[in-house]
Amino acid sequence: MDYTTEVQTKLERLRAIMDQYEVGAVWLRQVNSVAWITGGIDTAVNVADTAGIASVVVTANTAAMWTNTIEAPRLRAEDHVEERGFELRVTPWEQAQGVEINGTLGVDIGLDGTKDLSGAIAGLRARLLPVEQERFRKLSTSCAEAMHHAINRVRPGITEYEIAAGLEYETRSRNAVPIVTLIAVDDRIHKVRHPIPTGKIMEKYAMLVLCGRRDGLVCSVTRLIHFGALPDDLRRRMQATAEVDAAMIAASQPGTTLEDIFTITQEAYARVGYDGEWKLHHQGGLAGYAARELLAVPGEKTALEEGMVCAWNPSITGAKCEDSVMVTAAGQPTEVLTPMYGWPVASIEVNGTTYERPLIMEVNEG
Repeated sequence: MDYTTEVQTKLERLRAIMDQYEVGAVWLRQVNSVAWITGGIDTAVNVADTAGIASVVVTANTAAMWTNTIEAPRLRAEDHVEERGFELRVTPWEQAQGVEINGTLGVDIGLDGTKDLSGAIAGLRARLLPVEQERFRKLSTSCAEAMHHAINRVRPGITEYEIAAGLEYETRSRNAVPIVTLIAVDDRIHKVRHPIPTGKIMEKYAMLVLCGRRDGLVCSVTRLIHFGALPDDLRRRMQATAEVDAAMIAASQPGTTLEDIFTITQEAYARVGYDGEWKLHHQGGLAGYAARELLAVPGEKTALEEGMVCAWNPSITGAKCEDSVMVTAAGQPTEVLTPMYGWPVASIEVNGTTYERPLIMEVNEG
């Protein structure tokens, strides 16, 4: 599938949503929405921005990218916006971009006087085309390799900042953008679920979390490393987390809803003896052009489809499992996209299928 075919397929899907919600046009401003509709164009000059340096307006008959005189030359020459099927509309950089649409306007970022379609558009972004599935596989391989090499850099005596720098270097060197880099060492792993790196010096234990982006797609992976003998309680917690993770991955079948996964996850935590731990952090959900497009929560009726990617992240205080996985055909084992060969795993059987889930890497200090 070339970019033109990909874009036209997505425009058809978006226009169906426009008909469903009775809007005359949709204004896509989020970086992830623009990447999705264009086949992977990156508009995040500032990676912290939700809205990028270009937006896309789609009507029943037109599709246009709006940008300014600073960005237009690159978008035209390097990203080939027009060849992908979009009219390029350019305004002077010193002037506001005035997008004027007659009739009802749907948006992916809340805006007064418009209809918020962010949830519906997130659902579209999660329905990956075959070409996007292949991009995701390649991205996942790169992220797993980056994590592997970053873990090899970890040594007692370095700071969380230094660990983060290694992970970001390894990710960038593989042509992926580390949009989330979380690092915790020692007691911070037990205390903080979203550990923004600090200057804390590592003694024995480190957790590395990565969300890497390429072509707009986002892959998530987490690994943990411990120097010296692993405490028995931590070993039990990691094994239990792996069992919850295996249950979630096994349940990732076509037709299963995100609400179903949530219920299965609750039951799994109770079964392994850590009932209630799920209350301390979300458990993951559908991935795509955001690290999580839709979460597995009560009332979320979105059903999994073949080719969708899930990023589950069960955690029990002090331990965590996270890989990106792809939903396969009904009855087939879910495909793990971010395995790290040579990593210690627990082989866990669920409904007759064995899933290898990552454990904590133990390094003999001798």
